[in-house]
Amino acid sequence: MNVRSVLAGIEPHFMPAAPALRPAVLRVATGLYTARYLGRRVKMFSRIHRGDASMFAPVGPCRILKQPLPPRMADALVWAEVAANAAYTAGLGYRVTGPLHAALLTWTLSYRNSWSMVFHNDNNLVLHTAVLGAAPAADALSLDALLRSGTLVPRRYGWQYGLPATVMSAVTACTYLVSGVAKVSGPMGWKWASGGGLRSQVAADGLRKELLGSHAAALGLKLYERKGLFTLLAVGALVIELAAPLALANRRLGQAFAVAAFGMHWGIHAVMGIRFRYNQSGVMYLCFFPVGRTLQKGYPLPHCNASGKVNSLPHLQTSVSRSSLPH
Repeated sequence: MNVRSVLAGIEPHFMPAAPALRPAVLRVATGLYTARYLGRRVKMFSRIHRGDASMFAPVGPCRILKQPLPPRMADALVWAEVAANAAYTAGLGYRVTGPLHAALLTWTLSYRNSWSMVFHNDNNLVLHTAVLGAAPAADALSLDALLRSGTLVPRRYGWQYGLPATVMSAVTACTYLVSGVAKVSGPMGWKWASGGGLRSQVAADGLRKELLGSHAAALGLKLYERKGLFTLLAVGALVIELAAPLALANRRLGQAFAVAAFGMHWGIHAVMGIRFRYNQSGVMYLCFFPVGRTLQKGYPLPHCNASGKVNSLPHLQTSVSRSSLPH
């Protein structure tokens, strides 16, 4: 067995020939989520842009700045991102607006984080958007597709439509793995699984909220004395996070991981009152539930006829355009 045969064996799993609808659904879902996320925070961003300059500690791409941008310029970039996201969601001029939206979202959230604590729960949204912005995610359910093909759902198949969901799933699995490794490599090591560390986090978070004028989660207070329960929760969290890469091995495993992680974040919200909006929305895990039929290994490849069109695929009774074939 050589390297080429190994690659040929795993290619259908990680780069399946899928319909153009698959990344399009992910594009629309992430775009709608981002529109709601940004729309509710435009005024907050404007207030932050006019804050005390001594609070500015640039992170990410904003490290190129020595001082904050003029407030009006920072506001303009936020509105540019809102407009780019609208075009991204609608699939209009996607070859430009897809990458542009990914870049502006990265900048907008990095600039916001440069004025306060770093909100790591935004990372997956940014990374997923970057994947879709670089992918042919507007070949269906888009104005581009409607103008080009006269339909929102053109019958196109190709590996380039299957790969984005795989990469998004891998990105998601990696973030959970990093979180799990951080727990067991910290001061407590594997003793974190005892639940003591988690229980202390719940107590510290509740105390901080009460001191700052907020309210600790009532459920967390009720469960605090149940040490055995916290052990189960800690072990469950470590299993979900450290075993996350297994989600890439099999679709069913991936979907089981997605359901478990989704439930874990709603559990965190109930016990600690901490929200992971992108995770709890469910949009983050849609990549583990890809839409459309995947062509199986060994399926006959389409062939172009003399006019440059691609003949129908046997058994699927659908046509594939030349632009959907691997380049």
